[in-house]
Amino acid sequence: MSYLNGEASHWLTQSPPESTAPSPLPAEKQDLVIVGGGLTGLWSAYYARQAHPDWQITVIEAKHIGYGASGRNGGWLSTLLPGNRAKYAEAVDRARATDPTGPVGSAGPTGVESVRSFQSALFDSIDEVLEVLDAEGIDAHQVRGGHIDIAQTEAGMSRLRELYEGDRQYGYGPEDMQFLDAEETRARINVDNAQGSVYFPGTARIDPALLSQGLARALRKQDVTICEHTSAGHISADVVATDRGPVAGETIFVCLEGYSDTVTGDLPGLEGRQVIPVFSSMIATNPLPASVWETIGWDGRECLGDTAHTFIYAQRTDDDRIALGGRGAPYEFRSGLPGDGEVPAEVVDLLSARLSSLFPDLEFEVAHAWRGALGVTRDWCAGIFFDAEQRIGVARGYAGHGVTATHLAAKTLIDRVSGASTPLTALPWNEHYSGQWEPEPIRWLGIRSMYRIFNIADAWEAVTGAKTTSLLARFGSRLAGLHE
Repeated sequence: MSYLNGEASHWLTQSPPESTAPSPLPAEKQDLVIVGGGLTGLWSAYYARQAHPDWQITVIEAKHIGYGASGRNGGWLSTLLPGNRAKYAEAVDRARATDPTGPVGSAGPTGVESVRSFQSALFDSIDEVLEVLDAEGIDAHQVRGGHIDIAQTEAGMSRLRELYEGDRQYGYGPEDMQFLDAEETRARINVDNAQGSVYFPGTARIDPALLSQGLARALRKQDVTICEHTSAGHISADVVATDRGPVAGETIFVCLEGYSDTVTGDLPGLEGRQVIPVFSSMIATNPLPASVWETIGWDGRECLGDTAHTFIYAQRTDDDRIALGGRGAPYEFRSGLPGDGEVPAEVVDLLSARLSSLFPDLEFEVAHAWRGALGVTRDWCAGIFFDAEQRIGVARGYAGHGVTATHLAAKTLIDRVSGASTPLTALPWNEHYSGQWEPEPIRWLGIRSMYRIFNIADAWEAVTGAKTTSLLARFGSRLAGLHE
Protein backbone atom coordinates (compact mmCIF):
# COMPACT_ATOMS: atom_id res chain seq x y z
CA MET A 1 0.00 0.00 0.00
CA SER A 2 1.41 3.40 -1.01
CA TYR A 3 0.46 6.49 0.97
CA LEU A 4 1.85 9.88 1.85
CA ASN A 5 3.64 9.69 5.19
CA GLY A 6 4.42 12.78 7.25
CA GLU A 7 4.59 16.27 5.71
CA ALA A 8 2.96 17.57 8.93
CA SER A 9 -0.63 16.46 8.18
CA HIS A 10 -3.29 15.71 5.61
CA TRP A 11 -4.93 19.02 6.47
CA LEU A 12 -1.78 20.99 5.66
CA THR A 13 -1.18 19.20 2.36
CA GLN A 14 -4.74 20.01 1.35
CA SER A 15 -4.26 23.65 2.37
CA PRO A 16 -0.51 24.30 2.03
CA PRO A 17 0.95 27.26 3.94
CA GLU A 18 1.77 30.29 1.83
CA SER A 19 5.42 30.34 0.79
CA THR A 20 6.56 33.82 1.74
CA ALA A 21 9.74 35.40 3.07
CA PRO A 22 9.77 35.87 6.87
CA SER A 23 8.32 39.19 8.00
CA PRO A 24 10.90 41.64 9.34
CA LEU A 25 11.27 41.57 13.11
CA PRO A 26 9.82 44.65 14.80
CA ALA A 27 12.47 47.21 15.71
CA GLU A 28 10.57 48.82 18.57
CA LYS A 29 9.32 47.24 21.78
CA GLN A 30 5.99 45.47 21.37
CA ASP A 31 3.10 45.60 23.79
CA LEU A 32 2.65 41.84 23.40
CA VAL A 33 4.98 39.19 21.97
CA ILE A 34 3.53 35.72 21.50
CA VAL A 35 5.84 32.73 21.06
CA GLY A 36 4.04 30.01 19.09
CA GLY A 37 1.87 30.31 16.00
CA GLY A 38 -0.63 27.62 16.94
CA LEU A 39 -4.20 28.12 18.07
CA THR A 40 -3.36 29.41 21.57
CA GLY A 41 -1.03 32.05 20.15
CA LEU A 42 -3.41 33.06 17.36
CA TRP A 43 -6.44 33.31 19.64
CA SER A 44 -4.35 35.29 22.15
CA ALA A 45 -3.41 37.78 19.45
CA TYR A 46 -7.04 37.96 18.31
CA TYR A 47 -8.45 38.78 21.74
CA ALA A 48 -5.57 41.08 22.61
CA ARG A 49 -6.42 43.06 19.48
CA GLN A 50 -10.11 43.19 20.45
CA ALA A 51 -9.29 44.43 23.94
CA HIS A 52 -6.41 46.74 22.96
CA PRO A 53 -6.78 48.17 19.44
CA ASP A 54 -3.71 50.37 19.93
CA TRP A 55 -1.30 47.58 20.99
CA GLN A 56 1.62 46.50 18.88
CA ILE A 57 1.42 42.69 18.73
CA THR A 58 3.89 40.21 17.24
CA VAL A 59 3.55 36.43 16.90
CA ILE A 60 6.77 34.40 16.50
CA GLU A 61 6.57 30.94 14.91
CA ALA A 62 9.55 28.62 14.33
CA LYS A 63 8.05 26.94 11.25
CA HIS A 64 4.76 28.05 9.72
CA ILE A 65 1.28 28.72 11.06
CA GLY A 66 -0.30 25.52 12.37
CA TYR A 67 2.86 23.42 12.02
CA GLY A 68 2.45 21.80 15.44
CA ALA A 69 -0.59 20.18 17.04
CA SER A 70 -2.85 23.00 15.83
CA GLY A 71 -2.50 21.80 12.22
CA ARG A 72 -2.29 18.07 12.88
CA ASN A 73 -5.17 17.27 15.25
CA GLY A 74 -8.42 15.42 14.64
CA GLY A 75 -10.53 18.53 14.16
CA TRP A 76 -12.80 18.22 17.20
CA LEU A 77 -14.05 21.57 18.48
CA SER A 78 -15.38 19.60 21.40
CA THR A 79 -16.93 19.87 24.85
CA LEU A 80 -14.09 17.80 26.36
CA LEU A 81 -12.34 19.47 29.27
CA PRO A 82 -8.50 19.50 29.02
CA GLY A 83 -7.63 17.56 32.13
CA ASN A 84 -8.63 15.23 34.91
CA ARG A 85 -11.70 16.79 36.49
CA ALA A 86 -11.20 15.06 39.82
CA LYS A 87 -7.63 16.44 40.03
CA TYR A 88 -8.84 19.99 39.46
CA ALA A 89 -11.59 19.57 42.05
CA GLU A 90 -9.18 18.09 44.60
CA ALA A 91 -6.75 20.99 44.11
CA VAL A 92 -9.48 23.55 44.72
CA ASP A 93 -10.78 21.79 47.83
CA ARG A 94 -7.23 21.41 49.14
CA ALA A 95 -6.63 25.14 48.71
CA ARG A 96 -9.88 25.96 50.49
CA ALA A 97 -8.91 23.79 53.45
CA THR A 98 -5.30 25.01 53.60
CA ASP A 99 -5.93 28.75 53.28
CA PRO A 100 -9.55 29.70 54.05
CA THR A 101 -8.73 33.41 53.65
CA GLY A 102 -6.78 32.97 50.41
CA PRO A 103 -7.88 33.59 46.82
CA VAL A 104 -10.10 30.51 46.79
CA GLY A 105 -11.35 30.89 50.35
CA SER A 106 -13.80 28.78 52.30
CA ALA A 107 -16.67 30.94 51.00
CA GLY A 108 -15.72 30.32 47.37
CA PRO A 109 -16.95 27.50 45.14
CA THR A 110 -16.16 23.90 46.00
CA GLY A 111 -13.95 21.87 43.75
CA VAL A 112 -16.86 20.31 41.88
CA GLU A 113 -18.57 23.69 41.50
CA SER A 114 -15.35 25.15 40.13
CA VAL A 115 -15.03 22.37 37.55
CA ARG A 116 -18.66 22.88 36.56
CA SER A 117 -17.86 26.55 35.87
CA PHE A 118 -14.88 25.41 33.81
CA GLN A 119 -17.13 23.12 31.76
CA SER A 120 -19.66 25.90 31.23
CA ALA A 121 -16.90 28.20 29.94
CA LEU A 122 -15.87 25.50 27.43
CA PHE A 123 -19.45 25.22 26.18
CA ASP A 124 -19.43 29.00 25.66
CA SER A 125 -16.10 28.80 23.83
CA ILE A 126 -17.53 26.54 21.13
CA ASP A 127 -20.30 29.06 20.48
CA GLU A 128 -17.79 31.91 20.41
CA VAL A 129 -15.37 30.16 18.02
CA LEU A 130 -18.17 29.50 15.55
CA GLU A 131 -19.33 33.11 15.87
CA VAL A 132 -15.80 34.40 15.14
CA LEU A 133 -15.49 32.13 12.10
CA ASP A 134 -18.76 33.51 10.79
CA ALA A 135 -17.83 37.13 11.56
CA GLU A 136 -14.38 36.84 9.97
CA GLY A 137 -15.57 34.85 6.97
CA ILE A 138 -13.38 31.82 7.82
CA ASP A 139 -14.42 28.57 6.16
CA ALA A 140 -12.88 25.81 8.25
CA HIS A 141 -15.42 23.21 7.08
CA GLN A 142 -17.18 23.68 10.40
CA VAL A 143 -20.25 21.52 10.97
CA ARG A 144 -21.86 21.30 14.39
CA GLY A 145 -22.87 17.67 14.22
CA GLY A 146 -21.90 16.81 17.80
CA HIS A 147 -19.73 13.90 18.82
CA ILE A 148 -20.62 10.35 19.70
CA ASP A 149 -18.73 7.92 21.96
CA ILE A 150 -19.56 4.34 21.02
CA ALA A 151 -19.12 1.13 23.01
CA GLN A 152 -18.48 -2.16 21.19
CA THR A 153 -18.09 -4.38 24.28
CA GLU A 154 -19.91 -4.96 27.56
CA ALA A 155 -16.95 -3.52 29.47
CA GLY A 156 -17.06 -0.50 27.17
CA MET A 157 -20.73 -0.04 28.02
CA SER A 158 -19.91 -0.04 31.73
CA ARG A 159 -17.34 2.72 31.11
CA LEU A 160 -19.91 4.60 29.04
CA ARG A 161 -22.32 4.61 31.98
CA GLU A 162 -19.54 5.81 34.29
CA LEU A 163 -18.68 8.57 31.78
CA TYR A 164 -22.31 9.63 31.62
CA GLU A 165 -22.60 9.87 35.41
CA GLY A 166 -19.28 11.71 35.67
CA ASP A 167 -20.36 14.20 33.04
CA ARG A 168 -23.57 14.86 34.95
CA GLN A 169 -21.58 15.49 38.12
CA TYR A 170 -19.16 17.89 36.45
CA GLY A 171 -21.54 20.14 34.56
CA TYR A 172 -23.28 18.46 31.62
CA GLY A 173 -27.04 18.95 31.58
CA PRO A 174 -29.72 16.92 29.78
CA GLU A 175 -29.36 19.21 26.77
CA ASP A 176 -25.61 18.51 26.57
CA MET A 177 -25.67 14.71 26.19
CA GLN A 178 -27.99 11.86 25.32
CA PHE A 179 -27.65 8.13 26.00
CA LEU A 180 -28.40 6.10 22.85
CA ASP A 181 -29.18 2.39 22.67
CA ALA A 182 -27.68 0.08 20.04
CA GLU A 183 -30.34 0.77 17.41
CA GLU A 184 -30.22 4.54 17.90
CA THR A 185 -26.44 4.44 17.71
CA ARG A 186 -26.31 2.50 14.46
CA ALA A 187 -28.94 4.82 12.97
CA ARG A 188 -26.39 7.62 13.31
CA ILE A 189 -23.21 5.70 12.42
CA ASN A 190 -23.41 2.03 11.52
CA VAL A 191 -20.47 0.84 13.64
CA ASP A 192 -20.07 -2.92 13.87
CA ASN A 193 -21.30 -4.44 17.13
CA ALA A 194 -22.24 -1.04 18.55
CA GLN A 195 -23.96 -1.71 21.86
CA GLY A 196 -24.74 1.87 22.79
CA SER A 197 -23.31 5.35 22.87
CA VAL A 198 -23.47 8.80 24.38
CA TYR A 199 -24.15 11.67 21.99
CA PHE A 200 -22.87 15.19 22.74
CA PRO A 201 -24.57 17.73 20.43
CA GLY A 202 -22.30 20.66 21.29
CA THR A 203 -19.18 19.52 19.41
CA ALA A 204 -18.34 20.81 15.93
CA ARG A 205 -16.14 19.26 13.26
CA ILE A 206 -13.50 21.53 11.73
CA ASP A 207 -10.46 21.38 9.47
CA PRO A 208 -7.66 22.51 11.80
CA ALA A 209 -5.36 23.84 9.08
CA LEU A 210 -8.12 26.01 7.64
CA LEU A 211 -8.96 27.27 11.13
CA SER A 212 -5.34 28.20 11.90
CA GLN A 213 -4.70 29.78 8.52
CA GLY A 214 -7.98 31.68 8.60
CA LEU A 215 -7.18 33.18 11.98
CA ALA A 216 -3.71 34.19 10.75
CA ARG A 217 -5.21 35.99 7.73
CA ALA A 218 -7.68 37.81 9.97
CA LEU A 219 -4.87 38.89 12.30
CA ARG A 220 -2.72 40.24 9.47
CA LYS A 221 -5.68 42.36 8.35
CA GLN A 222 -5.80 43.70 11.90
CA ASP A 223 -2.12 44.74 11.75
CA VAL A 224 -0.78 41.92 13.90
CA THR A 225 2.78 41.05 12.86
CA ILE A 226 3.35 37.31 12.29
CA CYS A 227 6.99 36.26 11.95
CA GLU A 228 7.13 32.70 10.63
CA HIS A 229 10.38 30.72 10.25
CA THR A 230 11.71 32.48 13.35
CA SER A 231 12.91 30.23 16.19
CA ALA A 232 12.74 31.50 19.74
CA GLY A 233 15.51 30.49 22.11
CA HIS A 234 15.86 32.13 25.52
CA ILE A 235 12.89 34.04 26.94
CA SER A 236 13.16 36.50 29.79
CA ALA A 237 11.30 39.55 31.06
CA ASP A 238 11.00 42.09 28.22
CA VAL A 239 12.79 40.11 25.50
CA VAL A 240 12.59 37.00 23.33
CA ALA A 241 15.90 35.92 21.80
CA THR A 242 15.41 34.43 18.31
CA ASP A 243 17.67 33.10 15.59
CA ARG A 244 17.00 36.33 13.69
CA GLY A 245 17.63 38.71 16.57
CA PRO A 246 15.90 39.86 19.77
CA VAL A 247 12.27 40.94 20.01
CA ALA A 248 11.39 43.18 22.94
CA GLY A 249 7.97 42.96 24.55
CA GLU A 250 6.20 44.56 27.49
CA THR A 251 4.27 41.29 27.93
CA ILE A 252 5.22 37.86 26.59
CA PHE A 253 3.03 34.79 26.11
CA VAL A 254 4.60 31.35 25.67
CA CYS A 255 2.20 29.10 23.75
CA LEU A 256 4.29 26.11 22.67
CA GLU A 257 2.39 23.09 24.05
CA GLY A 258 4.39 19.93 23.17
CA TYR A 259 7.31 22.07 21.95
CA SER A 260 7.87 23.78 25.31
CA ASP A 261 11.36 22.31 25.69
CA THR A 262 12.53 24.21 22.61
CA VAL A 263 12.87 27.42 24.65
CA THR A 264 14.65 28.25 27.89
CA GLY A 265 14.10 30.77 30.65
CA ASP A 266 12.49 31.13 34.05
CA LEU A 267 9.01 30.50 32.69
CA PRO A 268 5.97 30.00 34.95
CA GLY A 269 4.41 26.57 34.66
CA LEU A 270 7.36 25.13 32.73
CA GLU A 271 9.91 24.68 35.50
CA GLY A 272 11.60 21.28 35.47
CA ARG A 273 9.88 18.36 33.75
CA GLN A 274 6.31 19.64 33.85
CA VAL A 275 5.38 19.07 30.20
CA ILE A 276 6.41 16.32 27.79
CA PRO A 277 5.46 15.63 24.15
CA VAL A 278 3.23 12.57 23.73
CA PHE A 279 2.46 11.53 20.17
CA SER A 280 -0.87 10.89 18.53
CA SER A 281 -1.02 9.45 15.01
CA MET A 282 -3.64 9.74 12.30
CA ILE A 283 -4.60 8.27 8.97
CA ALA A 284 -6.89 9.65 6.28
CA THR A 285 -8.49 7.41 3.67
CA ASN A 286 -9.10 8.18 0.04
CA PRO A 287 -12.54 9.79 -0.56
CA LEU A 288 -15.21 7.13 -0.21
CA PRO A 289 -18.06 6.78 -2.75
CA ALA A 290 -21.69 7.60 -2.02
CA SER A 291 -22.60 3.90 -1.97
CA VAL A 292 -20.29 3.36 1.01
CA TRP A 293 -21.79 6.26 2.93
CA GLU A 294 -25.28 4.86 2.32
CA THR A 295 -24.18 1.82 4.33
CA ILE A 296 -22.19 3.64 7.01
CA GLY A 297 -24.55 6.56 7.50
CA TRP A 298 -22.68 9.34 9.32
CA ASP A 299 -24.93 11.90 7.62
CA GLY A 300 -24.69 14.27 10.58
CA ARG A 301 -20.89 14.56 10.28
CA GLU A 302 -20.55 13.73 13.97
CA CYS A 303 -17.10 13.36 15.46
CA LEU A 304 -16.66 9.70 16.41
CA GLY A 305 -14.93 8.28 19.47
CA ASP A 306 -15.06 5.02 21.39
CA THR A 307 -14.67 3.66 24.90
CA ALA A 308 -11.63 1.44 24.31
CA HIS A 309 -8.62 2.10 26.55
CA THR A 310 -6.58 2.70 23.38
CA PHE A 311 -9.31 5.01 22.16
CA ILE A 312 -9.75 6.42 18.67
CA TYR A 313 -11.10 9.74 17.40
CA ALA A 314 -12.41 10.23 13.91
CA GLN A 315 -14.35 12.48 11.58
CA ARG A 316 -16.01 12.33 8.17
CA THR A 317 -14.19 15.04 6.27
CA ASP A 318 -15.67 17.64 3.97
CA ASP A 319 -14.53 15.63 0.93
CA ASP A 320 -15.90 12.33 2.32
CA ARG A 321 -12.77 10.69 3.68
CA ILE A 322 -12.50 9.11 7.11
CA ALA A 323 -9.75 10.68 9.20
CA LEU A 324 -8.99 8.52 12.24
CA GLY A 325 -6.45 8.94 15.01
CA GLY A 326 -5.08 7.05 17.99
CA ARG A 327 -1.98 6.67 20.09
CA GLY A 328 0.28 4.07 18.42
CA ALA A 329 3.92 4.84 19.32
CA PRO A 330 3.26 7.41 22.03
CA TYR A 331 6.62 8.68 23.24
CA GLU A 332 10.26 9.02 22.18
CA PHE A 333 13.13 8.72 24.62
CA ARG A 334 14.19 12.06 26.16
CA SER A 335 11.05 13.79 24.88
CA GLY A 336 11.95 13.57 21.20
CA LEU A 337 9.75 15.58 18.81
CA PRO A 338 7.87 14.24 15.75
CA GLY A 339 9.55 16.38 13.09
CA ASP A 340 7.41 16.48 9.95
CA GLY A 341 5.24 13.70 11.32
CA GLU A 342 6.32 10.46 9.66
CA VAL A 343 4.50 7.48 11.22
CA PRO A 344 6.01 4.00 11.74
CA ALA A 345 4.45 1.44 9.38
CA GLU A 346 3.25 -0.70 12.29
CA VAL A 347 1.25 2.24 13.67
CA VAL A 348 -0.40 2.81 10.29
CA ASP A 349 -1.32 -0.88 10.27
CA LEU A 350 -2.71 -0.60 13.80
CA LEU A 351 -4.91 2.39 12.93
CA SER A 352 -6.06 0.69 9.72
CA ALA A 353 -7.06 -2.36 11.76
CA ARG A 354 -9.01 -0.16 14.18
CA LEU A 355 -10.88 1.41 11.27
CA SER A 356 -11.67 -2.08 9.94
CA SER A 357 -12.95 -3.12 13.38
CA LEU A 358 -15.46 -0.28 13.21
CA PHE A 359 -16.55 -1.04 9.63
CA PRO A 360 -15.51 -4.63 8.72
CA ASP A 361 -16.99 -4.49 5.21
CA LEU A 362 -15.31 -1.20 4.34
CA GLU A 363 -12.81 -1.33 1.51
CA PHE A 364 -10.44 1.60 1.81
CA GLU A 365 -6.94 2.76 1.09
CA VAL A 366 -4.87 4.94 3.39
CA ALA A 367 -4.03 8.15 1.52
CA HIS A 368 -2.01 9.90 4.21
CA ALA A 369 -0.52 9.14 7.64
CA TRP A 370 0.96 11.66 10.07
CA ARG A 371 1.57 12.30 13.74
CA GLY A 372 1.92 15.23 16.11
CA ALA A 373 2.93 16.01 19.67
CA LEU A 374 0.53 16.74 22.51
CA GLY A 375 1.69 18.64 25.56
CA VAL A 376 1.02 16.38 28.56
CA THR A 377 1.56 17.10 32.25
CA ARG A 378 2.04 14.49 34.97
CA ASP A 379 -1.61 14.66 36.07
CA TRP A 380 -2.90 15.25 32.49
CA CYS A 381 -4.28 18.67 33.48
CA ALA A 382 -3.75 21.86 31.48
CA GLY A 383 -2.56 24.99 33.26
CA ILE A 384 -2.63 28.76 32.74
CA PHE A 385 0.11 30.82 34.41
CA PHE A 386 1.03 34.49 34.59
CA ASP A 387 4.03 35.99 36.39
CA ALA A 388 3.00 39.60 37.06
CA GLU A 389 6.56 40.69 37.86
CA GLN A 390 8.12 39.30 34.67
CA ARG A 391 4.89 39.81 32.71
CA ILE A 392 5.24 36.37 31.17
CA GLY A 393 2.19 34.17 30.60
CA VAL A 394 2.16 30.46 29.76
CA ALA A 395 -0.57 28.08 28.62
CA ARG A 396 0.24 24.38 28.35
CA GLY A 397 -0.81 20.77 28.76
CA TYR A 398 -4.06 20.31 26.80
CA ALA A 399 -3.35 16.56 26.45
CA GLY A 400 -5.20 16.26 23.16
CA HIS A 401 -8.28 18.30 24.07
CA GLY A 402 -6.99 21.63 22.86
CA VAL A 403 -9.06 22.84 19.91
CA THR A 404 -11.69 24.39 22.18
CA ALA A 405 -9.41 24.87 25.20
CA THR A 406 -6.94 27.02 23.23
CA HIS A 407 -9.67 29.60 22.72
CA LEU A 408 -10.56 29.66 26.42
CA ALA A 409 -6.87 29.74 27.40
CA ALA A 410 -6.26 32.79 25.21
CA LYS A 411 -9.15 34.72 26.73
CA THR A 412 -7.97 33.71 30.21
CA LEU A 413 -4.41 34.93 29.52
CA ILE A 414 -5.76 38.31 28.38
CA ASP A 415 -7.75 38.59 31.61
CA ARG A 416 -4.68 37.61 33.65
CA VAL A 417 -2.66 40.42 32.05
CA SER A 418 -5.28 42.97 33.09
CA GLY A 419 -4.85 42.03 36.75
CA ALA A 420 -8.62 42.05 37.22
CA SER A 421 -10.51 39.29 38.96
CA THR A 422 -12.90 37.75 36.41
CA PRO A 423 -14.85 34.51 36.06
CA LEU A 424 -12.08 33.22 33.77
CA THR A 425 -9.25 34.00 36.20
CA ALA A 426 -11.15 32.00 38.86
CA LEU A 427 -11.25 28.80 36.79
CA PRO A 428 -9.30 25.91 38.36
CA TRP A 429 -6.64 25.61 35.65
CA ASN A 430 -5.19 28.97 36.70
CA GLU A 431 -1.85 28.24 38.42
CA HIS A 432 -2.66 24.53 38.53
CA TYR A 433 0.56 22.73 39.42
CA SER A 434 0.72 19.24 37.94
CA GLY A 435 3.95 17.96 39.44
CA GLN A 436 7.01 16.79 37.54
CA TRP A 437 7.51 13.83 35.27
CA GLU A 438 9.96 11.16 36.35
CA PRO A 439 13.50 11.33 34.90
CA GLU A 440 14.60 9.07 32.06
CA PRO A 441 14.60 6.14 31.57
CA ILE A 442 11.77 5.76 34.11
CA ARG A 443 9.57 8.13 32.11
CA TRP A 444 10.04 6.26 28.83
CA LEU A 445 9.47 2.87 30.45
CA GLY A 446 6.41 4.10 32.33
CA ILE A 447 4.64 5.64 29.34
CA ARG A 448 5.40 2.73 27.04
CA SER A 449 4.25 0.28 29.73
CA MET A 450 1.03 2.20 30.30
CA TYR A 451 0.03 1.95 26.64
CA ARG A 452 1.04 -1.71 26.56
CA ILE A 453 -1.23 -2.34 29.53
CA PHE A 454 -4.14 -0.62 27.78
CA ASN A 455 -3.60 -2.69 24.60
CA ILE A 456 -3.63 -5.91 26.62
CA ALA A 457 -6.73 -4.79 28.53
CA ASP A 458 -8.67 -4.05 25.33
CA ALA A 459 -7.79 -7.47 23.90
CA TRP A 460 -8.68 -9.22 27.17
CA GLU A 461 -12.09 -7.54 27.41
CA ALA A 462 -12.90 -8.38 23.78
CA VAL A 463 -11.86 -12.04 24.06
CA THR A 464 -13.44 -12.78 27.44
CA GLY A 465 -16.58 -10.70 27.00
CA ALA A 466 -15.87 -9.03 30.34
CA LYS A 467 -18.78 -6.96 31.60
CA THR A 468 -16.65 -4.45 33.52
CA THR A 469 -13.27 -2.78 33.06
CA SER A 470 -10.40 -5.16 33.75
CA LEU A 471 -8.34 -4.72 36.91
CA LEU A 472 -5.24 -4.36 34.74
CA ALA A 473 -6.72 -1.35 32.96
CA ARG A 474 -7.82 0.21 36.24
CA PHE A 475 -4.28 -0.18 37.54
CA GLY A 476 -2.84 1.41 34.40
CA SER A 477 -5.27 4.31 34.60
CA ARG A 478 -4.39 5.07 38.21
CA LEU A 479 -0.69 4.71 37.51
CA ALA A 480 -0.93 7.24 34.67
CA GLY A 481 -3.05 9.72 36.63
CA LEU A 482 -6.04 9.33 34.30
CA HIS A 483 -8.55 7.87 36.77
CA GLU A 484 -11.36 10.21 37.88
